[in-house]
Amino acid sequence: MKKLALALIVSFAVFCLAASAYAGTLNPGQSTSCKNANSITLEAAGSHAQDRTNANAVIWKSSNYTTIPVTLGTGENHGMEGERGVGMANKHSMGRKSITFGKQNNFSRGDSIGDISGEVKITNTGTVPMNVNCG
Repeated sequence: MKKLALALIVSFAVFCLAASAYAGTLNPGQSTSCKNANSITLEAAGSHAQDRTNANAVIWKSSNYTTIPVTLGTGENHGMEGERGVGMANKHSMGRKSITFGKQNNFSRGDSIGDISGEVKITNTGTVPMNVNCG
């Protein structure tokens, strides 16, 4: 009986940790947060005809009290196409579907604008749903 109880407690704990690592789908206007994450991945999870497949979010970081905007645009063209007769290499690329922010070990808390230690709040400010994964 004790082994069964221990197995249930361990499986429940693993389930809770797995559920907290995946913050889920963030619909337009919704917010979520990650606490002391090693990485945070944002991914566009849909499209919107008027927003050209762009997913927009605002990220607030408690480590340095800064807010940064993020746009993921899989349908967007970036840079210049082709050589254009000037001897320059092709600089064209399409937008990205996802982005991952990583923990920076070389900085003390709050020293870097990219610091994701502490609480990080993500708010979907666009018209396209996003998947958020706190690793």
